[in-house]
Amino acid sequence: MSAPARFTPARRHVLIGAAGLAGFGGIAAFCASAASRGLTLRTRAGLAFGTTVALTAAGPDGSAVEDALSDGFATMRAVEAAASLFLADSALARLNRDGILEAPDPHLVALLRFALALADETCGAFDPTVQPLWPVWAGAAARGERPGAGALRAALAQVGWRRVHLGTDRIVLEPGTALTLNALIQGYAADQVMAALRARGIGDAFVDTGEFGASGSHPDGTPWRLGLADPRDPAVVATVIAPFAGFAATSGDYAMRFSDDRTDHHIFDPATGRSPPGLASVTVTAPTGLLADGLSTACMVLGRARGADLVAAHPGCAARFTGKV
Repeated sequence: MSAPARFTPARRHVLIGAAGLAGFGGIAAFCASAASRGLTLRTRAGLAFGTTVALTAAGPDGSAVEDALSDGFATMRAVEAAASLFLADSALARLNRDGILEAPDPHLVALLRFALALADETCGAFDPTVQPLWPVWAGAAARGERPGAGALRAALAQVGWRRVHLGTDRIVLEPGTALTLNALIQGYAADQVMAALRARGIGDAFVDTGEFGASGSHPDGTPWRLGLADPRDPAVVATVIAPFAGFAATSGDYAMRFSDDRTDHHIFDPATGRSPPGLASVTVTAPTGLLADGLSTACMVLGRARGADLVAAHPGCAARFTGKV
């Protein structure tokens, strides 16, 4: 096996009609379009959740727009502090380290409650306790190898969502259990950021937390559009969601991978400890970012037919599947 192409997150989407895309005139053209409608447009970018993030908002009061963006970034920092594995001192990192967490952060409780409910609904196809598989795969890939059967069996012995005991005042993990909420945190953050913008009276907004949310309209008054990357050439737009409103999340075999051929990647089947073989990517649109994010990961594990049934059981959701090529 060749060494992994990369371990850092890759952008999984190409945004059509949001700030920064040169082919649509860039930020100056966006600001001019907004001004023609009596709106002030602002875009603010940064780093969060181990990737680039950006918030775009427009409103009649420029100072209120700036305050809304500040609130949005503060919200992302709060979600990171609760549940990001990129922060060594996050509440989730401390829970994994100590096996118990008293008075857990409400963001962590909300994320974990959803994760456990989705694990139950999918009979464990989605499982937030797959974290013990990560160091096994990362270590093997760094040596140019795949994990042996014994190493996978040992890690899988520590995987199982029923090993998590969640209460409002305490979270307890059974010995050896470790959690990851990376399959949910960016979608959840999109929800929280959009709520923060709405609280400031912002109606036209585009949120990119690594997953996407949109409300209102593009600065020129037309609906937002979202371009989805070709999983085999992420610089190419494979399809466009138009109009785009609500939330969208994509899971794929190319964002973080352990092998150049994308056979082994960061999404694990909890039943086998290996990556599911059937799909290159799944994009789910949903009323909330949290639901879109969780369903997209679950669909990667379940495959096209069972994944479609799962999504159909959730009103207002739709999925786009791309098979391996």
